[in-house]
Amino acid sequence: MVEQVEYQESQIAQFYDEKSVFITGATGFMGKVLVEKLLRSTNVKKLYLLIRPKRGVQTKVRIQELMSSNIFDKLKESSPDVVSRVEAIEGDITAPNFGINADDERKLIDEVNVVFHSAATVRFDEALTKAVNLNVVAVFTIMEICKKMKNLQALVQVSTAYCNPQLKHINEEIYSVNGDPQGIIDMCKRMDESLLNSPKITKQIIGNKPNTYTFTKALGESALVLAGGSLPIVVVRPSIVVPTWREPLPGWLDNLNGITGNIAAFGKGVMRTCWVKRDKFVDLIPCDIPINLAIAVAWKTATQPSNSIPVYNCTSGSTNPLSWGQLEKTMMSAIRKYPFEGVFRYPSGGFNEYETLNKIAQFTRESVPAYLLDTAAWMVGKQPKMMRIVQKMHKAELASAFFATNDWKWSTENKEKLNMELTSADKKVFNIDMKSLNWSDFFEDYVKGTRQYVLKEDLATVNVARKHSNNMFWIQTFLKASMFIVLAKLFFYLF
Repeated sequence: MVEQVEYQESQIAQFYDEKSVFITGATGFMGKVLVEKLLRSTNVKKLYLLIRPKRGVQTKVRIQELMSSNIFDKLKESSPDVVSRVEAIEGDITAPNFGINADDERKLIDEVNVVFHSAATVRFDEALTKAVNLNVVAVFTIMEICKKMKNLQALVQVSTAYCNPQLKHINEEIYSVNGDPQGIIDMCKRMDESLLNSPKITKQIIGNKPNTYTFTKALGESALVLAGGSLPIVVVRPSIVVPTWREPLPGWLDNLNGITGNIAAFGKGVMRTCWVKRDKFVDLIPCDIPINLAIAVAWKTATQPSNSIPVYNCTSGSTNPLSWGQLEKTMMSAIRKYPFEGVFRYPSGGFNEYETLNKIAQFTRESVPAYLLDTAAWMVGKQPKMMRIVQKMHKAELASAFFATNDWKWSTENKEKLNMELTSADKKVFNIDMKSLNWSDFFEDYVKGTRQYVLKEDLATVNVARKHSNNMFWIQTFLKASMFIVLAKLFFYLF
């Protein structure tokens, strides 16, 4: 819980006092951070979490599984009864009315004050019809549910800073040029799914968007304008969400998505190259920043209503810019300082600015070694797996190449103005300013977090892992030197 003195001086914490909150996407990365933060820093009365049912697993058990995540350890130590403030609402965002039963819907209608809608698919290469269902239809559904709520004060829609990548400068507004969300939904219902999901037709439909993710997230925002009516809606647009900076644990994360996958792949010695423009800027935002912002804008929307839908770009480029070249140096330095266990090869390589050269490097430095290792595994009766890993890695790299070879600028006036309005206590408890973040320190926490929370490698094994990594370095150096000598002798023999 937040300290008493800070609570008394925090307008945001006091706003949530005895409030009931409904959250979609609570089992996701950002959702877990949001749940933990609300429980730890406010006296929220009840958190209703939309939980998708699993066959043979009771919803209460799903809540217990969620709360067993290590992100909640510190909170449960200080407040053992914290689970009593969390209640599952069984449902599925792909179902009409989210599949919520009548009794649960009545609770939401009568009790909920604030809604956070963060459930979505974040896969860049998601099938169009599925992305529309998850990122567009669900927005219409959450609005219909909210319109029934008797005491709703804020609906926070978690969008993305990349929903308008056709623009180089993105303002804090919902653009009207992204198409008709209802028309797209109707088309997905009428037309053959396999046809719509074919690469050719999907490309024609999404137009100037690089993938179905950005396309459907933009349509989701348009849906808010189309059907939001008088709902107290506010939009938060985070950029590339990475591990937590400060709270509740530095470097906490729970997945290998995005750049985390690159850290793991480079760290394990599997990845040797990646197509990136080093002079372009990568916009990373630690997860606790957009979560604090979402909590804060709900308070602002409830206490200072607006006639329009406020948008908050939650990005780092305007206050703490980081180029891909800087990321490469800080990432590789941190990987070598805190090496992973059982590395395939010594971590080396890096970014490649030329697509063709990158493809050649992928083949010679990643695919060929993986194939040789799989062949050796097959010969001794083991299950080959390296080629499958490398192919998956290449597919993910291809999907994210657009974002690694372009950059954007975002207006952040609304976020900056909000930060100026906050009391000193709120700035401390619900920090949304990352000017003081040191990227080198952050990436050390990032690598340690990837190691500890995702790969499940104890930090106590770092020294042993470093010794193994160094051994791999000398083995590779010896093999390279031997190969050079053999080639040199062959050259002199032939010529």
